[in-house]
Amino acid sequence: MTRIAIMGAAGRMGKMLIEAVSGDERARLTGAVVRPESSLKGADAGELAGQGRLGVTLSGSLEEVIDDFDVLIDFTTPALTLENLALCAAHGKRMVIGTTGFSEEELTRLEGFSDRVPFVFAANMSTGVNLSLNLLATAARALGDAGFDIEIIEAHHRHKVDAPSGTALMMGRAVAEPLGRDLKADGVYQRVGQIGPRSAREIGFSTVRGGDIVGEHTVLFAAEGERIEITHKASSRLTFGRGAVRAAHWLMDQKAGHYDMQDVLGLKQALPDGSAA
Repeated sequence: MTRIAIMGAAGRMGKMLIEAVSGDERARLTGAVVRPESSLKGADAGELAGQGRLGVTLSGSLEEVIDDFDVLIDFTTPALTLENLALCAAHGKRMVIGTTGFSEEELTRLEGFSDRVPFVFAANMSTGVNLSLNLLATAARALGDAGFDIEIIEAHHRHKVDAPSGTALMMGRAVAEPLGRDLKADGVYQRVGQIGPRSAREIGFSTVRGGDIVGEHTVLFAAEGERIEITHKASSRLTFGRGAVRAAHWLMDQKAGHYDMQDVLGLKQALPDGSAA
C-alpha cells in the first residue's frame, strides 16, 4: 500500500488528486495540505473532495504530516514545490511533481535534488499525452526535414496562468530534438504585424485560453498538398490524477533520481548510441 499526501488539497486539482487516490485500491491518502491561512484547516479531506469521510484532516503545513506518507504529490507553484522537494529530500520521502511554469533557474535548482531523492517531474501525467510524445518524435524524424512546417496549438481554461502550457513545451521538445533544433532559437511564440514568411526551422506555438477547457493539444505537420495532425484532448482532470498516482506507485521501487512519465510508462526507446528517445 502506497501512502500518499496531497499538497494544495483545497484547489481544483488537489480535489481531483484526492479522488484519484481514493479510487485506487493500492493507495491510501494519509496527508492533505492546504495554505497555512486557509479556513479549511481541520476539515476532512474526503468530504472536501466529495469522496465521503476519509479520516484525513487538512493540515496547514507539510511538516505536520511529514512522517505520515511515502510519496507527496504536488501540483502547486514552482517556489512552493522547490520548498517541498527540499523537505522531502531531508526526510527520505519521494515526490511526484506536476507543477508547471518553472524558470530556467528554478529548473536547475530542481535538478540539483536528483542525487538525493527519487522524484517524477512531468508537465502532464496523462498516459495518452506521454504516448503522443513518442508518436511526435517518430513523426518528426520522418517529416520534419521533408518540407513539413511544425505548429503546436494548445487550449486551456481561463484560469491557467502560464503559456505556452508545459505540455505544449514538452511536445515542442519532442519534435525539436530529433531534428537537431532548439526551442530557444527556433521556437516562435508570438506573431504580430508584418512578420514575413516563416522559416523552415520554426516551431510555432499558439495559445488559446477560455472557459473550462481541461486541455487540448495539437501538433500540426503541414506541407504543400497534405498535413498531418496529432491531437490529444483531455475531458477530465482525473486522467492527470490517475497518472500521478501511477507514478507514485512506480517511485516506491526507484533509487534517487529525476524521472518523468516516459520512465513510469516504460515508453523510452533506446537509440543505437545508447541514449533514450
